[in-house]
Amino acid sequence: MIIQDRDKRALFILAGALALGGIYWIATSAASGGAKASVLPVDGIQRTQKRLAYLRAAMATIPGKETVLKQVSAELSDREKGLLLGDSAAQAQAQLLQVLQKVAKAQTPPLEVRQVEFAQPRSFGDAYGLVTVSVTVDARIDELVNLLTSISVQPEAVATEEIRFGTANPKQKNMPVRLTVSGAVPRKLVPQKKGPALF
Repeated sequence: MIIQDRDKRALFILAGALALGGIYWIATSAASGGAKASVLPVDGIQRTQKRLAYLRAAMATIPGKETVLKQVSAELSDREKGLLLGDSAAQAQAQLLQVLQKVAKAQTPPLEVRQVEFAQPRSFGDAYGLVTVSVTVDARIDELVNLLTSISVQPEAVATEEIRFGTANPKQKNMPVRLTVSGAVPRKLVPQKKGPALF
């Protein structure tokens, strides 16, 4: 194959154009890479300094937050001393019944607790539950007031939920009273309800 003069000139022009294109490409990529290299470290340093200042400010608040956490934890443990504890809700209900019986026996004259009924435990907020016991006692009005007062000052977290009065005995001036008393328990003692989600 014979290369003519015209083809030789075309090859030289093409080689020159490729050389100029390669030089232009190298020059523009080095310039843009150099500009990025010079801008990024300055931007990176400023961002790092801002982040460092933010982290220092956050670290400065940690001792105050730890102090507040200790105070809140101490208050919470004081408040939770009155919770009825046990391995199950039934044990907590038995404790609640013991509290009621103790208070009733401490009255003058002592009151007798009859007709004990236990209700299903239920949730009380996100962290606690309630166990409930219903009892019947025969008492006069003044004895009932003293009993309710004694229940309200117990160290356990218990409260009267419902009171129902029966027909009074006119000779003895006493009446059957049905008391429903609830006590606070940890949430773990309340069984989780299973079923379809509510909308």
